[in-house]
Amino acid sequence: QQENRSNLKNKSSKRKKGDEETEGSETRKKENSERAEGNQSTKEELFLAASEEEANPPASSLVVLGDYDRKPVQPFLPQWLAQPKLVQKRIKDNLIPIGDVPGIHPRLLKKLQTNGIESFFPVQAEVIPAILQSASNGYLMGQGGYRPRDICVSAPTGSGKTLSFVIPIVQVLLDRVVCQVRALVVLPTKELAQQVSKVFNIYTDGTGLKVVLITGQKSFAKEQEMLVQKKVTGYCSLADIIVATPGRLTDHISQTPGFSLMQLRFLIVDEADRMIDDMHQNCLNQIVKAAFQVENDSGSNMLFQRTKPGPITAASSCYPQIPLQKLLFSATLTQDPEKLQQLDLFQPRLFTSVYSEKKTLGDGRETEQDTNKKYTLPEGLSQCYVPCDLNSKPLLLLHFMLTMKFSRVLCFTNSREASHRLFLLVQAFGGVTVAEFSSRLPPNERRRTMKEFEQGKIQLLISTDATARGIDIKGVNYVINYDAPQFIRTYIHRVGRTARAGEVGVAFSLVLRIQERRFLRMLKDAGIQDIKKNPVKGNSLKPLVQRYEEALCKLEKTVKEGKQNAEIKRFVVTEF
Repeated sequence: QQENRSNLKNKSSKRKKGDEETEGSETRKKENSERAEGNQSTKEELFLAASEEEANPPASSLVVLGDYDRKPVQPFLPQWLAQPKLVQKRIKDNLIPIGDVPGIHPRLLKKLQTNGIESFFPVQAEVIPAILQSASNGYLMGQGGYRPRDICVSAPTGSGKTLSFVIPIVQVLLDRVVCQVRALVVLPTKELAQQVSKVFNIYTDGTGLKVVLITGQKSFAKEQEMLVQKKVTGYCSLADIIVATPGRLTDHISQTPGFSLMQLRFLIVDEADRMIDDMHQNCLNQIVKAAFQVENDSGSNMLFQRTKPGPITAASSCYPQIPLQKLLFSATLTQDPEKLQQLDLFQPRLFTSVYSEKKTLGDGRETEQDTNKKYTLPEGLSQCYVPCDLNSKPLLLLHFMLTMKFSRVLCFTNSREASHRLFLLVQAFGGVTVAEFSSRLPPNERRRTMKEFEQGKIQLLISTDATARGIDIKGVNYVINYDAPQFIRTYIHRVGRTARAGEVGVAFSLVLRIQERRFLRMLKDAGIQDIKKNPVKGNSLKPLVQRYEEALCKLEKTVKEGKQNAEIKRFVVTEF
């Protein structure tokens, strides 16, 4: 019994001890659970606090950049680009009588009237007085070392930019005594240089001023004779105004003895954007270097130096010198500050026709139009594009000429070879007086062709971009882009060959269907949205198909014969 009692006591104590242990473990579990819940609630509180802080950051917090819904950063433009002098776009509505423009010499007013000019275009009325004012002290800097500001002009093709610099330059040089190179006009092509030279010759006739054209169309030795003359006392200049292409000009700067730009007052860069893009920047650097170099003064052993302009000091203001003023002109002048920085312009002024116009709506509210425009087209220009495939392009051109009776058409291709093939094809087809214009032809033939086209003897002139820039071709009714241009500035200059000087004209672009989206995007990005789609039905082309196929056979035969003749000629030259 005692053993039983002791066993029962042990069992109860064990049971009691086990219950205590179980109760203890449950207590520990409960404590751990409470601690975990506390940690979880603490984490939740911290997370909520962080979220609230992120949603409502304190005033001193930095703003996180990069969200797509944020507005894009606007580019910063220098003040002269951001706030230009605006020039009226509409020519015919804003003609200004030549007598109302202040400061023009009576002699030049008379010449203008003799040449049938009674009114100035808006760009001429703004720019001519600005250049005359900058040269109010003649060749020299003004009192106190005043240096004239450089001038940039961006205006549509055919708006009269050439006369804008010809008139003031001729006027400033009217009273010159000694013949020196005072004005230099640099242009990208020979044809454009010839055109500008012709205008200068009209307004310098009878003044004693001498204009010299150097483009490589004459021998280098002949051009040297036109530029300088050697005398016992040294060299003397034979030119007051030089109109030049870049390559030929740099050759004379480095290779012609006595050729000096030390007295250069005006440097005019026409088609300035192309001069920058075509890497002629080195030419402009050489001009500036030649203008400020040290040279031996004629007739003495003294060195004469024209110092580059610097800060105005008491000493510099006592000795006024000739400043070098740059005048830039283009229909598609870049507004890229980095590119313009290369030209080292001094406090430039910009005259531009590229701006938005306010239009009053029916409810009296005003809205701005053309806010995205980067370029301005002639106001009388109508634009159309024709979707097509490659095989129908020649038929479309023939359809315009023969069925639609287009006349005085300037047609652009993208290469000399394409121009020549298209010319041969239209010639083989017949019924159209056609000619080609490209650098593969000699200068005399190009001049003759252009003259006949202006006289109306040629209905269709097929050209490369040799005529796209700046060339003033009178009486162009239609421009056809046979090959769609790849760049917007090419398009601007091509279509600008018509609707010049306030007249009307039409531009057609033949666009392959695979090019259509890109072509329209290019125009839209430039702010040109008033181009109409003008599809031509296949039935309209059917009457031309048979003659077209016959013309293709003739063309194939002509090309083969041409290749054979070329091979024979090459063989003769090589072997004999």
